[in-house]
Amino acid sequence: MAVTEPAPAAMSAGYEGGAAREGVAQEGILRRQSARESAARTYARALPIVPVRARGLTIEGADGRRYLDCLSGAGTLALGHNHPVVLEAIRRVLDSGAPLHVLDLATPVKDAFTTELFRTLPAGLAERARIQFCGPAGTDAVEAALKLVRTATGRSGMLAFTGAYHGMTAGALEASGGAQDVRVVRLPFPQDYRCPFGVGGERGAELSARWTESLLDDPKSGVPHPAGMILEPVQGEGGVIPAPDAWMRRMRELTAARSIPLIADEVQTGVGRTGAFWAVEHSGVVPDVMVLSKAIGGSLPLAVVVYRDDLDVWQPGAHAGTFRGNQLAMAAGAATLAHVRENRLAERAALLGARMVGQLQGLAAEHPCIGDVRGRGLMIGVELVDMGAPQDPDRPAAPDLSPHPPAPGLAASVQRECLRRGLIVELGGRHSSVVRLLPPLTITDEQAAAVVERLADALAEAARTHCG
Repeated sequence: MAVTEPAPAAMSAGYEGGAAREGVAQEGILRRQSARESAARTYARALPIVPVRARGLTIEGADGRRYLDCLSGAGTLALGHNHPVVLEAIRRVLDSGAPLHVLDLATPVKDAFTTELFRTLPAGLAERARIQFCGPAGTDAVEAALKLVRTATGRSGMLAFTGAYHGMTAGALEASGGAQDVRVVRLPFPQDYRCPFGVGGERGAELSARWTESLLDDPKSGVPHPAGMILEPVQGEGGVIPAPDAWMRRMRELTAARSIPLIADEVQTGVGRTGAFWAVEHSGVVPDVMVLSKAIGGSLPLAVVVYRDDLDVWQPGAHAGTFRGNQLAMAAGAATLAHVRENRLAERAALLGARMVGQLQGLAAEHPCIGDVRGRGLMIGVELVDMGAPQDPDRPAAPDLSPHPPAPGLAASVQRECLRRGLIVELGGRHSSVVRLLPPLTITDEQAAAVVERLADALAEAARTHCG
């Protein structure tokens, strides 16, 4: 049962009866959803709740139960649910009588959003940036970025990375880690815990960079000169894996020296999420193209591509979208960007995220099934492993570096136990064995402590029942 705030003493049996009726209504809604919606639905399967009210970190279901939301719309809600500055920005547009649908026409709302966005961009890009408003989802912006670099270079091939996730449309999925039969060359993404070279750390990142360099320079590699390279500064769906800063700089050097545009997918990492306004700023890298969505719309659909002006060779109409002029999203987005910037919420995310990661790492001593805790800012992952299975046989010489196999079943149990305790978390990683935390940047110290406490309790119970 989910953790709820106690009802006031003045509440009578009538309240309990109302809650019971709401619970019945919720069950009916969930039944109808299961009967009517596609088999492709995802979050609804693991999170059988019906949200009816929300504020900040908290969601209230139709049955009256309250939950701490560490999913945040998959990172969309930088300021949490229904933040006052976002609601006020939306109301101003609605009350002004301004048109809500304008295609790509210029409006004061769009001008204000673009001005605020450019104010936050990494130095070196903002002064020569161009922006393309795309369809409403991040995957639409990825498609636009791929089309942009292919048009600008006259080449077609792309470089992407194992474990990547860039969206679900054809081109974006082609660049993601689970694709097959594609024209995208897959490169090894460096990681410490499950290093593709079996060494981890700086050495593993260096080997990844050397592999990339060899592939590009070897005339017999079978890889034609590509149109671009796309990467995530922190892989989200891939398991919350931060790219090493030195490796990011090497990718920038390798691509710049070979005139290969570098695309940074900041759809989930942007707007303060990782402890910097944009995740590329940790390494000092200035990409040629940035793909932005999720938090830039302040909880409403909005996606853009920002890129260097010399890549702006498109003809009019080369990329379009009916809903690229979402006025409410631009107003909410401008308010969100300004609030994060003015209140230094990225710095707050860095400090609080480091504290939460430290606390979660402390749990590993009590729970050997925690294989790794990692993240950057308030983008945190806890990888769970199967302690009953043998370690990686490819690394017999270094048993301390040999991770146990992933434990997706245990991770699913932890997610269910979290929900019973009033905590919403997401799963990710190659095998869905990573418990992911994406709380809003406005989370308080007390709420962060409650998140860690509930996760620890859920982990203990899931480990007890799942592992016998």
